[in-house]
Amino acid sequence: MRIARSLAELRTLLPAFRQTPLCLVPTMGALHEGHGALVNRGKSEGGIVAVSIFVNPLQFGPTEDLERYPRTPEQDIDFLERRGADLLFLPKPGEMVPPDASITVNPGPVGSLYCGASRPGHFAGVLTIVLKLFHLFTPDIAIFGEKDRQQLFLISRMVRDLSLSVKVVGHPTVREGDGLALSSRNRYLSSDEREKAALFPRHLAEIRQRWQTSPPQTTPEVSSLQAELKTRLSREGFVVDYLAFVDPGTFHEVSLPLPRQVLLLAAVFLGKTRLIDNLMIDAGDSRV
Repeated sequence: MRIARSLAELRTLLPAFRQTPLCLVPTMGALHEGHGALVNRGKSEGGIVAVSIFVNPLQFGPTEDLERYPRTPEQDIDFLERRGADLLFLPKPGEMVPPDASITVNPGPVGSLYCGASRPGHFAGVLTIVLKLFHLFTPDIAIFGEKDRQQLFLISRMVRDLSLSVKVVGHPTVREGDGLALSSRNRYLSSDEREKAALFPRHLAEIRQRWQTSPPQTTPEVSSLQAELKTRLSREGFVVDYLAFVDPGTFHEVSLPLPRQVLLLAAVFLGKTRLIDNLMIDAGDSRV
């Protein structure tokens, strides 16, 4: 695996990797098996798999965990080499975000909902760096995990609206044996919190099963399910950031008549750790 640690090194190395397709897997490092699944998905497409590791300061708010976000570059390099990645881009922050940087991508109205409401400016920061990576790599395919479903929606919308040539691929969320979605932030959890965290996806799955078994017929019935889920999570010690039933095609909260598929989005705090998850609800699919 070749490693580029600067923009100049990346530009020097990239011509040797101009096979098709070039698959890009953008990450913030602290890699785990969820990232490994993205690399494997890229390898299944054939061609070259390039991975970027950059802890993007633009997507962190002033009171968030930028400074303590886990950075494990040597372990990440070993992880990617063992999985057969071809190219790693590991830039310094100052090159990706100059000190006087002032241009960002406007994520539009959906960027201010859900995670965007809780983290103002977050998606502008995400899209700005993703667009920069697309410009640097000109990949044929870019692969993102579906755990960050709002992020995936906005990246796909950016590609559509700006007529970019990259194909955006979402890969299903990878979970622990007890159902908790893999995340670099899971390492913040204490042992007791980690045990309790498994209740988060479990309650989401139970509400999804309720919806699929007996779909709501009115807006108050949708609100009732939402309120029940909030009560359940609060009773278990989670602090609910948001819960929403959204149309996956628009990312606005569902209204009548309900779409056949509905996305259940949720974010909670457990102690100081923020967890996000989502489940697709399909009346014809009762799988967890």
